[in-house]
Amino acid sequence: MSIVWIFFLLAVIGLHAGLFGMFKKAGIEGWKALVPVYNTWLMVKKMDLKTYWFFFQFIPIAGQFVTIWIGIKFVEHFGRFHLIHHAATVLVPFLYFPYLGFSKNERFGGLSVVKNYIKSAAREWVDAAVFAVVAATIIRTFVFEAYVIPTGSMEKTLLVNDFLFVSKTSYGPRVPNTPLAFPFVHHTLPLSTAQSYLEWIKLPYKRFFAQPIMRNDVVVFNYPVGDTVIREFQSEINYYDYLRAYESRSGTRDMLFAERDDIITRPVDKRENFIKRCVGIAGDTLSIKDGMVYVNGKISEYPADAEMPYTVVLDGKGFFSEEFISDELNIDLQDPEQRDFMQLEGMQNTYRIILTASQLQKVKSFPFVLSSMIMPELNTSGYGNTFPYDTANYKWSEDNFGPIWIPKKGDAIELNEKNIAIYQRAIQVYENNQFEIKDGKIFINGSPAQSYTFKMNYYWMMGDNRHNSQDSRFWGFVPEDHIVGKASLIWFSWQKGPRWNRIFRSIK
Repeated sequence: MSIVWIFFLLAVIGLHAGLFGMFKKAGIEGWKALVPVYNTWLMVKKMDLKTYWFFFQFIPIAGQFVTIWIGIKFVEHFGRFHLIHHAATVLVPFLYFPYLGFSKNERFGGLSVVKNYIKSAAREWVDAAVFAVVAATIIRTFVFEAYVIPTGSMEKTLLVNDFLFVSKTSYGPRVPNTPLAFPFVHHTLPLSTAQSYLEWIKLPYKRFFAQPIMRNDVVVFNYPVGDTVIREFQSEINYYDYLRAYESRSGTRDMLFAERDDIITRPVDKRENFIKRCVGIAGDTLSIKDGMVYVNGKISEYPADAEMPYTVVLDGKGFFSEEFISDELNIDLQDPEQRDFMQLEGMQNTYRIILTASQLQKVKSFPFVLSSMIMPELNTSGYGNTFPYDTANYKWSEDNFGPIWIPKKGDAIELNEKNIAIYQRAIQVYENNQFEIKDGKIFINGSPAQSYTFKMNYYWMMGDNRHNSQDSRFWGFVPEDHIVGKASLIWFSWQKGPRWNRIFRSIK
């Protein structure tokens, strides 16, 4: 960190020293170049730019690019119009500005130089392309981003191949942790396994105009356990699940790393994007009983389009029409991979059907359906396969889980041998503390700790299709610095053709 700060200090000194010389050549007192904000005001006035360009600098995020543009225009008044000069202005101004300010070969030409310069057609195209990339990158990073639903974990609220707009302003635009990245891709370059970003610069978590996440918002976030990835599996099998299975076969972490050469790490903003519903916010106590979510002791609102598997028994005197199954249940029986409508093996007239609440009522209306024999399918087994993977203290399953307290910024919790399995990752990984357990005692950053005060808010995310969803029941809390934005609008949808009835639908 000391090397980074020394480099930063030298860069600031070089930048302002260069401006000092450039101001003197432009006929402005050199000391005025050392006054932040005032120096750009003088540059705007000297170049006879519209005054509003100065005030545009104060627009959050975009204003920084306006300041860079003012610097580029100032360089042009020295007669430097080539793309390489503009690149030097953006990337290494701490080296390029001193050259312009103190080289005897450089002089300030003023407005006459700028007015006499005529761009070539090729340069016009290059400038237009650069502007388009910069503008689109700003919008994608800070305003909204397109996202496509890859799995059925949110059905029927969201369907596979729904194309969404994700609002990044709803909870406040987040500054990228890794700003040096190839535009328009996430973590991997197209047609390769190479990462699309550089970690030369790593910025701390910062969010402008932060707004709270509300319960039942549909949220896009970075995969919390995606910090370490096995490239072969990506997020389909997360590294920690694979490691637990590997260790159960008498392996060790070191043996796994020696065996595989495709284990990589990723910063927060380059982890896979997931989309779920926020069912619990910071400070809530959440539990699941027989598939029903309870928040602070009250039943949580069940999304209208959320689906649930049911065992449906028929009397053998009738059956659903193909039109009903296709049009009302939205199930394609011709799809060999569909699992939403299946006869249970060895059980006559008994089917497993995945239904929303409204679809359930339609199914019950048929006279050949034994409504008293419709039962929701619950998963009450699988102890040890859910967070926090501590079978000695927590015999939890997907449909019977908790209670669990969701950490809130500024709130403290007592630490003990039982609850440390729940909160250790948040303390150690998400909040970057050294963590040890020695002789039955907990040490945080080298000091004994009986309690801990959280630095961030955390959230509990679950899919609406709760029996087909990898969510907080399996990997725990989602920290606030992992939040990308709010899913706001379906702008297109596709299944063997456009789903016209879903286009431009808001997401609830």
